[in-house]
Amino acid sequence: MNIHFHGHSCIQLVTEQHSIIIDPFLTGNPAAVTRSEEIHADYVLLTHGHGDHIGDAVSISKRCNAPIIGMVELTNYMESQGAQAIGMNLGGPAPFEFGSVALVPALHSSSVTVNGQDIYMGNPAGIVLQTEGLTIYHAGDTALYSDMKLIGDRYKPDIAFLPIGSFFTMDPEDALLAAQWVQAKVVIPVHYNTFPPIQQDGAAFVAKLQELGMQGLELLPGQSIDHSKLML
Repeated sequence: MNIHFHGHSCIQLVTEQHSIIIDPFLTGNPAAVTRSEEIHADYVLLTHGHGDHIGDAVSISKRCNAPIIGMVELTNYMESQGAQAIGMNLGGPAPFEFGSVALVPALHSSSVTVNGQDIYMGNPAGIVLQTEGLTIYHAGDTALYSDMKLIGDRYKPDIAFLPIGSFFTMDPEDALLAAQWVQAKVVIPVHYNTFPPIQQDGAAFVAKLQELGMQGLELLPGQSIDHSKLML
């Protein structure tokens, strides 16, 4: 499996048979080096409804004939925009042809602004995706909360994507504690350095993970890595 980081919180997982993109925010993303039109995806997964996470979801879904998976209120909205969608809720894993998806809690908010009005998009969520024998946890936008320990105990992630930007999410110190609770074999920081309020040092965060005996990896926008290069 090849892991692509497209900037902000946008992760693309490419296996031998499937391409799965999470929180595609490319158009209007100052950190992105890939255009939405260059993306091929079989599925689009969304953590919550904010524009910096759903930005290109509808266009990719329509162009690639790719269903959008996420919270039911959010996917209902995606369907109203002409996309295919599969609505879920917080709970146990649901099967898909590539493996399974579980939506887990995230402490944040979720809405879409239309004509100056905020429309509720259901609870924000993290994503636990299981494919090709690997378990990937994308925390979405979240503050630190103690039940992240349960995600580690229940799913034992191989790879975790944790936000470190602060202002809207956890900061690096909170994310270090989250990493200890989740106990993923590899932790990759996301949701930082896209905009001025969320400037952070990803390399410093990874170094602190290593000081704690954990494997961290800093990916810059446009970079990718094959899972076989990680110690899993």
